[in-house]
Amino acid sequence: MKSSSCSICLLKSEVVKDLDTSELNILGKSCVEAVFKKGETIFKQNALSSNIIYLQTGLVKLMIEGPQRIQILRLKKAPCYLGLPTTMGDKINNYSAVALEPVSACFIDINVFKHLLRINPDFSYEIIIELCKNELKQFHRCVKLVQNEIYGRLAGNLLYLADEIYQSQEYNLPLSRSEIADMVCTSRETVSRILNSLAKEGIISISGKRVKILNKSLLEKISEKG
Repeated sequence: MKSSSCSICLLKSEVVKDLDTSELNILGKSCVEAVFKKGETIFKQNALSSNIIYLQTGLVKLMIEGPQRIQILRLKKAPCYLGLPTTMGDKINNYSAVALEPVSACFIDINVFKHLLRINPDFSYEIIIELCKNELKQFHRCVKLVQNEIYGRLAGNLLYLADEIYQSQEYNLPLSRSEIADMVCTSRETVSRILNSLAKEGIISISGKRVKILNKSLLEKISEKG
C-alpha cells in the first residue's frame, strides 16, 4: 500500500472533483492506495469496516454468505465506490468483494469521508445520487430474479456484461459457469445447457469463455419477457 495525493491523481472520481484544494489535501492524507491480483479479497464479510473504498481500475464481484451457500450479488466495474451502504450504515462488512482481474483501489478513512460529506454539499449530493442509482439497479435485478424464467435471467446478465461492463458485444466471461449459475439462481448444468441452446439458435456464439452476441434484439426480447 502507498499514500495517495488526490490533488494530482488522474483516476480520482467525478464526485471528488467537487472538492476544493484544502479538502483534497484532507482526503489525500487519509487515503491509501492498494493493488490486488485476480482472486484476492478486497474486503471480507463480517470483518470490521473502517474505510470507504474507491475502485480506480478493474472489476470485482460482490458476494454474501447465506445460510446455504455464497451468493454473488453483482459485479462492479471501476470507477466506482465500494462499501458505501455497509460502511456508512454499519461497522461490519455485510458482504465481501473479490477481484475478478487486477485491481487498484483507494482506502479512505470513514471519519474523513463523513467529514467531507458534512462540509461540502455538492460532494454529498453526488454521493447520494450514486447510492440512489445503485439501489434502483438492485431493485430491478431483484424483480428479474423473482419474476423472470431462467432464460430471461441469463439473457439479462449476458446483456449486462456487454453493455455495462465491457461496452462490447464480444467479451470473455469473467465468471465460471458455476458462478454464473449462482448469479441467476440456478444450476451449473442449466447455465451450460441454455448457453448452448442460445448458440444453436444463432443468438450468441460461444467458445470456452469467449461470448459474442449475434442477435442483440432477440436477446433483449428474451431478457424482457423472461
